[in-house]
Amino acid sequence: MPEPTPGGPADRLTARAAITAVADQDSFRELPLVSTELYEAGHDGPLAWQGYAESRARAEERTGERESVVCGTATVGGTRAVIASFEFGFLGGSLGERTGDRLEAAHRHAREHRLPVVSLIATGGSRMQEGMRALVQLQRVARQSELTGAAGLPRIAVLRDPTTGGGWATLGAGADLILALPGSQVGFAGSRVRPADADPAAYTAEAQLAAGAIDDVVRPEELREALALRLGLLTATGAAHPPADAPTPAAPAPPGALGHVELPATGWEAVSRARSPERPRASAYLDAYFTERASLRGDRCGGTDPGMLCGFGRREGRTVAYAAQCGTATTPAGYRTAARLVRLAGRLGIPVLTLIDTPGAANGAEAERAGAGAAIADLFAAVATAPVPVTSLVIGEGGSGGALALASPDNLWATPDSYFSVIAPEQAAAILKRGHAETRSTAEQLRLRPQDLVDLGVARGVVTAQHA
Repeated sequence: MPEPTPGGPADRLTARAAITAVADQDSFRELPLVSTELYEAGHDGPLAWQGYAESRARAEERTGERESVVCGTATVGGTRAVIASFEFGFLGGSLGERTGDRLEAAHRHAREHRLPVVSLIATGGSRMQEGMRALVQLQRVARQSELTGAAGLPRIAVLRDPTTGGGWATLGAGADLILALPGSQVGFAGSRVRPADADPAAYTAEAQLAAGAIDDVVRPEELREALALRLGLLTATGAAHPPADAPTPAAPAPPGALGHVELPATGWEAVSRARSPERPRASAYLDAYFTERASLRGDRCGGTDPGMLCGFGRREGRTVAYAAQCGTATTPAGYRTAARLVRLAGRLGIPVLTLIDTPGAANGAEAERAGAGAAIADLFAAVATAPVPVTSLVIGEGGSGGALALASPDNLWATPDSYFSVIAPEQAAAILKRGHAETRSTAEQLRLRPQDLVDLGVARGVVTAQHA
């Protein structure tokens, strides 16, 4: 293992060691330096902060770097990318004006050469010795990152220890996919400025994963492979950063049925099949459909829903994004995560597959307080305005609007194990003041069988053959 940065934890890598840990051997090429003489030797910076020049000189001597970030290009698992790696040993990886210069140059290079951007972050925030001139670099860096994203280029962040302050709130939290190393300190507030009674466990990569703020925590020895998988998926044929005049990708084929192939005879039989615990669930469909996949987790505002699986997978050589319900009542966090997935896929030119299976949206008091209506509306809007094709397959219960939010309005399919209804038969009977004995006849009246959906013009067809 490379020598650790002096004064840091044993597993805190230097900027270049972090690059070596993820890049293919001998593939890194540093970008030409910009503004290397922004402050002349002995100059104490824009605030004339006494001793700042000496601090920079010591940092340069200790690390061998001229600034707190190293930028260049490399391949990761064969995929070429721009890499920006922070050097925590250089004044705590803080962002100053020269840091902003380098990061802006890196993003401009990415856009000019249509490359994804990987940020290997380890920073304590903005450089106080440069005052507001340092703080406004966050606006500059955020703008460059957003311009890169708007150009249809993927942005992946790897959170090292620590990732705090503006570095977390721009390049980190603003990335499309976020990975973190175990035990890394991650949070807007650094350890020296947070409340004295704050629980330190809340400022960790693991806590951020639980809160839906990052996508995965990856062990160091698995990071290269994890990053290569995601870069490969987001830049594969049929994916990643198409130019504005690129043709619309073809819609994904719906997965084949994994359960029954014969159609249900009655409405109640359709309901019973969809509710059967033996029926194949979303994870089985995803495993059968994709050769490999990487998950996208969390709604980025404090919530996760294990009943909504989202991510990107490889299908017959191209990338397809997926959002799949797992048979549980979908929470607001689940809808927001799916909307995030659909919008990201649209920006990157990746077609979307959705698997519908829910008795309905979570409707308890907690869900209402978490903004259920707004979350569902947001997903409806994301699907309705997606610039890429969306294919939807009902694999189980299609419970009212909570299921419809995930459905393509013009490319919906169903399996023989499914139903889709404006309301559950039991609830319909109760609203109509019918007795329990009339639930089955109510199911018939609702015309909720998969073949009924086709007859009504709601679904394009019933999928029976496996791997259609």
